[in-house]
Amino acid sequence: SVGKKAADMAAVLLGSVALHCRLLQVSGERSFSVDYKNDCFLKDGKPFQYISGSIHYSRIPRYYWKDRLLKMYMTGLNAIQVYVPWNFHEAVQGIYNFTGDRDLEHFLDLANQTGLLVILRPGPYICAEWEMGGLPAWLLQKPNIRLRSADTDYVQAVSNWLAVLLPKLKPWLYSNGGNIITVQVENEYGSYYACDYNYMRHLRTLFRFFLGEDTVLFTTDGNTDREMMCGTLEGLYATIDFGTDTNITDAFNRQRRFEPRGPLVNSEFYTGWLDHWGDQHAVVDAQKVSRVLGEMLTMGANVNMYMFEGGTNFGYWNGADHDSRFRSVVTSYDYDAPLSEAGDPTEKLLDIRDVIKQFRDVPSGPMPPATPKFAYGFVTLSKVNIKTGLLNILSPPGPVKSQYPLTFEEIKQYYGYMLYQTTLPWDLSEPTPLISPMNGVHDRLYSQSHGLLERDTVLVMNISGQKGDTVDILVENMGRVNFGSKINDYKGLVSNLILGKDVLTDWKIYPLDIDGAITRGWPQSNSRQSFPAFWTESTVGPAFYSGTLQPNGLAWDTFLKLNEWTKGQVWINGVNLGRYWPARGPQQTLYVPGPLLSSTQPNNITVLELEKAPAHLRILFMDRPQLSGNDVLFHIISVATQFLTTSDF
Repeated sequence: SVGKKAADMAAVLLGSVALHCRLLQVSGERSFSVDYKNDCFLKDGKPFQYISGSIHYSRIPRYYWKDRLLKMYMTGLNAIQVYVPWNFHEAVQGIYNFTGDRDLEHFLDLANQTGLLVILRPGPYICAEWEMGGLPAWLLQKPNIRLRSADTDYVQAVSNWLAVLLPKLKPWLYSNGGNIITVQVENEYGSYYACDYNYMRHLRTLFRFFLGEDTVLFTTDGNTDREMMCGTLEGLYATIDFGTDTNITDAFNRQRRFEPRGPLVNSEFYTGWLDHWGDQHAVVDAQKVSRVLGEMLTMGANVNMYMFEGGTNFGYWNGADHDSRFRSVVTSYDYDAPLSEAGDPTEKLLDIRDVIKQFRDVPSGPMPPATPKFAYGFVTLSKVNIKTGLLNILSPPGPVKSQYPLTFEEIKQYYGYMLYQTTLPWDLSEPTPLISPMNGVHDRLYSQSHGLLERDTVLVMNISGQKGDTVDILVENMGRVNFGSKINDYKGLVSNLILGKDVLTDWKIYPLDIDGAITRGWPQSNSRQSFPAFWTESTVGPAFYSGTLQPNGLAWDTFLKLNEWTKGQVWINGVNLGRYWPARGPQQTLYVPGPLLSSTQPNNITVLELEKAPAHLRILFMDRPQLSGNDVLFHIISVATQFLTTSDF
């Protein structure tokens, strides 16, 4: 069978790099195409049905790529589906990065060695609950740019990017000896308001120019007529996506209305769902997933499971939605997927493998085990006490001066945090409202003495003080909108702040390179120096805290719980783990991949707490995640720790 051939091929490839190289040189005998007459795909001239799962290399440490791919292969998948986030590779315009965790070709090579074909989704827009849907924020330097359209500035930037990316991919096409069988053009374009066929035609032309006339190009759209109407284009094979609560027959009939002949394809069959801060943790029933998967495969449909492993929104890479209000996606992209955020097989995976066994040969042998986890225990942090010189460390270029506030994009500080500084124009003996009347705080504003403002939620706070007092305002970019009509998501103070009846002016704006400072060794490099208190001795308001996790000979995966901390960001050994916000939830722990830790040297921990740190200043490394605040066991643990003192640790 086709499945047996795939398994045999994988065994040969894994055992012999030399043979792998020779196979890559074979091109004339390999082909992948659509058979419109018999309603299927053809691989090397024979009918082919793919059973695929989505995996995002940008959300998984490179060290673990092979582990995750092997688990997918051992489940019985014969393909994977992969997004390419443009902003992950061109964060700064004209500077391209395909090294380390961004080494796309190495990822494709590992998949090929493992025996997995690839369904590639290079965008340029990808959604994916990823920052700005994968579009680089520097596009917003053009203030009136119309994204995902035939807008001249946008099309030029897209053309430049694809002229770099697509030639890298061409050798990896199946017909050229690689493992890419199909390539998606754009992504769910029918759900975007523009419905610009000229833009889609331009993309089709670019993809054909760089990848050739015989490559199977496709589109994916949601299960509505409007989405399929605006998202499809002649010459691009139209596929559909839907989850477990959809009538399968109705959905595939809709695909048939737009693609009368050819294979049935569900490009995103949802095994789970995403979480926003403040949501309940999303769960999709494993039995329902297995049942619907089996029904689709019985129909001969090609299915990609989204996600198969979700991974983690490390750093600032999480996206956001904006329907009735702005809602940021949490750091964990666990997605309730068959492989957990940490890459561990779940009961859902085993159920799926049992279904796949009914349709193709599944590789023999045991499923690779979960990666080892360790509960390293408590670490007590100390406040980083700096009164002067902090801005010299975090913002070496110094401030940009402006009469009115400037956005992150205008300052070219695309992610993270900026500090806005001005002075009170008069004495405020009574609390006076500071208002963002145009909802112009994108996304959260923190003041040491006066509280916070939050986009769409908290638009007023009161200020008092003396004329000439400095007003420090820290603004956080919580991740740009990744879906819908509001992806032109500018960050920072995007409109004026009103104090009483007057507009605040004369700003100093500091772009904060916190990640750069921590990478250079701060604040641990200053640990031997003695400083007076930074802002105040209080644990209220934005402040840095640091400490070390002492080595114990192990560098295993772990999960960081910040019990009674409020909201902020964590770095370990210079790596930005992402945001924590246990006060809002649902996510209560951060995934710490073992390869980030040292088994022999102290592990440096830096926490930026934005609102209020607990008096105990403890953090806890655990051997299991907590993705929901409703877990009774973890509630008991949390309550118990409140009665422990530092001496207990």
